[in-house]
Order: sequence, then structure tokens, then C-alpha cells
Amino acid sequence: MTTGSAWLTPAPPSATHLLMHGDIPYAGRMQGGTHVLPVRVYYEDTDASGIVYHANYLRYCERGRTDFLRVAGVSHTELRARAEPIVFVVRKVELEFVRPAKVDDALVVHTRYERVEKARMFVRQWIERDGEDIARALVEAVCIRLDGRPVRPPPDMVDKLRRFIVNAP
Repeated sequence: MTTGSAWLTPAPPSATHLLMHGDIPYAGRMQGGTHVLPVRVYYEDTDASGIVYHANYLRYCERGRTDFLRVAGVSHTELRARAEPIVFVVRKVELEFVRPAKVDDALVVHTRYERVEKARMFVRQWIERDGEDIARALVEAVCIRLDGRPVRPPPDMVDKLRRFIVNAP
């Protein structure tokens, strides 16, 4: 290997400070009651045609829901570590593909927790490229105990989310 090779040259300083806080990955931001998460499409996200494989849109949405909670102060790890551990499962997803995403596209995942009813949370999500919707999702998630039984979200969690959820209990 020669030290003069272009691929060995360190990348110039860039906007990584916008994506990282120290060594902590960027978890998006809140705009009003909507969480906004930039996502880059990588080659691994695409199928043989060069278009994002359909199941990866679910992954992008999962990241949006998880980072919404993280930014709101809700930790999955802490919820599992409670005396009565709880987790979230997706009960239902309605996903509409509007336009295809391709490798290197810069996408933005928008997530809005719209309401909580008993153990269920209803989430609206949309993925944009250049300000245009490319996918839309309606998600019903359920808060459950580790034995699979539904349970209402803990009051301290709902308190953290209350300012973002349109119809919190």
C-alpha cells in the first residue's frame, strides 16, 4: 500500500457534527409534535434493480419510532429493566409506496404519535425525498409484558410523550 493513494487520504472535515454528538449517533429532532430523522439509502438497502427493497421501508419507520421515543426521553432499555418489564410490538402496519427510493438518496422519516388508547399507540409516518412523499405508513403498536399480555403504557412514559401525542390518556 502506498500512502499517496487517494483512498487512504483522510476525508476532509464535514458536517458530521450535525449527525453526531461526540460519539453518539444523531437521533433526529422534534418539529412540533413530529419527529424528523434523516436516513441515507445504502447499497445494502437495495434489491437487484437498484431500488430500496420493500421491507427496508419498515426498518426506516422502526428507526423513526424508536428515535422519537429516545428524543422524548423514553428508553427501551429502561422499560425492559423495570420490576414489571414492558416492550412494544407492532400489531398492524398499513404501508403505501408512492415513489421508489434508490441508492444514495437522502430520505427524511417523519413520525407522529397520534393517540394512545389503552395499551395501543397509533403512529403516522411518512418518508420524504426532496420534500416529496415516497412512502406513508399507519402503525398500531401495543405495549406488552414479557409474557405477551397487553398493558397500558406506564404513566411516567405517557407524561414524557404527552406534549407530542395529540390524544394522550
